[in-house]
Amino acid sequence: MAVTAEDLVKKAKECGYDKCGIIPVEQMAGYADSLDEREERLPETKEFYDKFRPFAAPRAQYPWVKSIIVCSFWYGRYDIPGGLDKHYAKAYLTDGRRNAASGCWKAGERFDEYLEERGVRCASSRDFGLTALRWAAMKAGIGIIRRNNFFYTERGSWNHLEAFLIGEPLEYIETCAVRPCPDGCSLCVKACPTGALCAPYTMNPAACVSALTTWSGWDLTTEPLRAKMGRWAYGCDVCQDVCPFNRGAWSGGEEFPGLSELAKYLPLTEIVEADYDTLKNIVQPAFWYIPADKVWRYKTNALNVMLNDYSPEYLPAIKKACSDEAEPVRKMAAWVLTELKKREAGGTEAE
Repeated sequence: MAVTAEDLVKKAKECGYDKCGIIPVEQMAGYADSLDEREERLPETKEFYDKFRPFAAPRAQYPWVKSIIVCSFWYGRYDIPGGLDKHYAKAYLTDGRRNAASGCWKAGERFDEYLEERGVRCASSRDFGLTALRWAAMKAGIGIIRRNNFFYTERGSWNHLEAFLIGEPLEYIETCAVRPCPDGCSLCVKACPTGALCAPYTMNPAACVSALTTWSGWDLTTEPLRAKMGRWAYGCDVCQDVCPFNRGAWSGGEEFPGLSELAKYLPLTEIVEADYDTLKNIVQPAFWYIPADKVWRYKTNALNVMLNDYSPEYLPAIKKACSDEAEPVRKMAAWVLTELKKREAGGTEAE
């Protein structure tokens, strides 16, 4: 018996997803126009956004694809222990894409198994997806993209999206009851610490704190935006936290698998003083945007937070880091001490 769109949507929700829609693969072509618009608004972002152009044409790699199933998983259900979200973005603290015990992972695993059982040819990827997830989810009626460039369902922006490319010609558009942003609202733009969100729907990824603490900003001693990164050690939630449509959207109540144990290693002093086996084996599998051969980066990020939000309790760890085995950490720690001395003497601190 042939599978129907209604069968797939029902099963996706039974597997643990909150919303699910299905679009014809042809609808992804419009994503290329979206990239053109972004690059026109900010020409300096062309190199970055051009990397995503293959997502507009999934058939180039998967010629058999006829439809795309898009699912959302709400992670605002999880408790964040010990105020960790002061330094770490909540999406990364509850990132289930490589955590086989997480609800997000299990939902995808169960749904993959169901598609295989029903004989539906499928391709999926837990990490970043095989197509433009937010665009596909918007077309599937799951939600909208707000002025801060995040994707929202009725439960706010705290959603993980996943796509399944399938060989069946199906369509199912969810009912979207998400209200658009008011015309006069610019809270997210005003709150962005680095100005990366320079206008509604317009973001320079290279200036985003989430980027500067993960895949860019490798030498923070020379990074012009370093001071504006504030207290963030990995990721940033500012534009989401100030959004009125996220008010009360994070309820907590459930424990994210492994987070309580991981939390022991995440205080700034613990990160700076950690041995490299701990960083590679415990921290990096959770915060995997930083590669395993560059885990010293967690320490330089933490040292930057210590400088930006200085407390005397940080000083022993900063001094200890001056003799760290990794040269970038020694350089950063020595530089932080110099900046603190300038501050104490009333001099001008580097921006």
